[in-house]
Amino acid sequence: MTSQDLDIIKHRREAHGIGGLQENLRQIVYGGNDGIVTTFAVVAGFAGAGAEGAAQMGTLAVVLFGFANLFADATAMGLGEFLSSRAEHDVYRATRASELERQKSEPEEERAEMLAMLHLRGVQGSDAENLADQLEKHPELAADFMMTYEFGMANPDDESPATNALYTFFSFLFFGFMPLIPYLLFDPSARTFHLSILASGVALFGLGVLRWIAIRVGILRCIGETLMVGGICALIAYFVGWLIGG
Repeated sequence: MTSQDLDIIKHRREAHGIGGLQENLRQIVYGGNDGIVTTFAVVAGFAGAGAEGAAQMGTLAVVLFGFANLFADATAMGLGEFLSSRAEHDVYRATRASELERQKSEPEEERAEMLAMLHLRGVQGSDAENLADQLEKHPELAADFMMTYEFGMANPDDESPATNALYTFFSFLFFGFMPLIPYLLFDPSARTFHLSILASGVALFGLGVLRWIAIRVGILRCIGETLMVGGICALIAYFVGWLIGG
């Protein structure tokens, strides 16, 4: 990453208030939601057949299974995010290199595509021709323009695959730990399972608030969507646990 890229990132963060939370919101929400649901699925697997199911196994078993699953899945999620981000970078660079090559080998076709992209966005006539002329003088800028508007691909170079992986990993651990807290404090029972449900709901609520803090748009929508999606996943996890346990 060049010093110019770092200056742009610094400006974006200082002038527009876009920091790590906003930049990595996808990893935080994805990792957090999956952590809550995955850990709750373990708890539901014990409690699905009723309080006896967990009681027979004991607190230690619930906690051990829960933590083993939590760390294993957090690691898998983090590494998966790392590989996904690396693949995204590779695809972007390969596509952009191909676009630059086509500007040299097929300039007329590329100009026609450029004009088509401009027309689709309401730039017509001489304005489109003039813009195309200017873009042709700057191949790198023209490639960026086509990557955005023809391929719908954003430049991922200011993202770090390792940073994305760490955000996913720690978000998964932090939020996924919540459903296990009641089992660290109480013996497994129907009451403990109900407290685990409550803890999962609080974790999902907190994740929704975090979304709102990051985007500052529609707090009720942020919280409601997060609770709804997480709740549906948790219900499915409990139902599967009930089928297997029953």
